[in-house]
Amino acid sequence: MATETVFGKIVSGEIPVEILAETDRVIAFPDMHPQAPVHLLVIPKSTAYANVTELAAGDPETLAEMVTVAQQLAAEHANGEFRLIFNNGASVGQTVFHVHAHVLAGNLEESSLVGS
Repeated sequence: MATETVFGKIVSGEIPVEILAETDRVIAFPDMHPQAPVHLLVIPKSTAYANVTELAAGDPETLAEMVTVAQQLAAEHANGEFRLIFNNGASVGQTVFHVHAHVLAGNLEESSLVGS
């Protein structure tokens, strides 16, 4: 990554967070500004990928591990049901350019923008 991000600082331990799950490749923690009753983040420890498409092309095993950890967190915190969101670019809401997955759960309704 060209620039250091808040997530890079979390990975390095410079910014402390409540770690909910950790593997050799990924960590998970609560979102600091939750948008749902359950709002957790899963990020790779690698700072090499700005978004999910870069990660999918460069390290699909880590992407798969992120999804597995998201499912495990949902089982622990949300009865196994969850929404998994990756923002890919500034125009769709990505503000931190270190790939990350939002794990959302808890009485969420489908938006009119999302098809069934």
